[in-house]
Amino acid sequence: MELLNPMSQADFPAYSATAGASAGNTTAWGAGPQGVVVWSEVPCYVQVGVGAVATSASTPIPAFTPIPFVVPLNTSGAPWRVSVIRIGSTDGTAYAKPINKQ
Repeated sequence: MELLNPMSQADFPAYSATAGASAGNTTAWGAGPQGVVVWSEVPCYVQVGVGAVATSASTPIPAFTPIPFVVPLNTSGAPWRVSVIRIGSTDGTAYAKPINKQ
């Protein structure tokens, strides 16, 4: 397992989004992080990127399991976000924290 380096709380705080019947989005972050760790209270689909909108074609993750995602590098400095949509009928909260590999 690779160790991850959380980004500065001041510059890249953790954000949350509602994993509901429609896509919920975090507040956007600026360029800098190599990745983002996402975890949720409910199983959900996850999309990461500039203007990301999760759908049932996005990456599924199980509940209560932190999963690292790569942040697209071709954002040209544009703000990026995490978008989630629930799997099943129960809403929950998803959390995201920007990280670097080292």
